[in-house]
Amino acid sequence: QVQLVESGGGLVQPGGSLRLSCAVSGSILSIYAMGWYRQAPGKQRELVAAITSGGNTNSADSAKGRFTISRDNAKNTVYLQMNSLKPEDTAVYYCNVKSTLTDYRRADSWGQGTQVTVSS
Repeated sequence: QVQLVESGGGLVQPGGSLRLSCAVSGSILSIYAMGWYRQAPGKQRELVAAITSGGNTNSADSAKGRFTISRDNAKNTVYLQMNSLKPEDTAVYYCNVKSTLTDYRRADSWGQGTQVTVSS
C-alpha cells in the first residue's frame, strides 16, 4: 500500500558528494516522519538522519556537519545530501517512512535500499 522508490546511490571518491532521493506513493493519508538508515556489511542497520512533518530533524553524530536531510511535502519525497563522504560511509542506504494510511492504520515502510560506495 506504500511504495518507496530510492535513487541516487553509486560509487564516489572520498571527499565527494551524493544526493539520495526517496519518492513515496500509495494509499497515504499523511506522513509524519521520513528518514534514512544505512547498513554496512556485518553491521546493524543504523539511523543516519530523520525529519518530521514539521521539519524537525535529527541525525547521527557521524552525519552531523556533512549530511543534510530535507523533504518536499508536495512531492512526498525525502532527500539526503551527503558531502565530504568517507570510506566508512559505504553501506546500503534505506529510506524509511512512517505514515497513516487512508484506512487510518499506521504504516512503517522501507525502501529496497541503494548502495553507496566511497572508494578511490
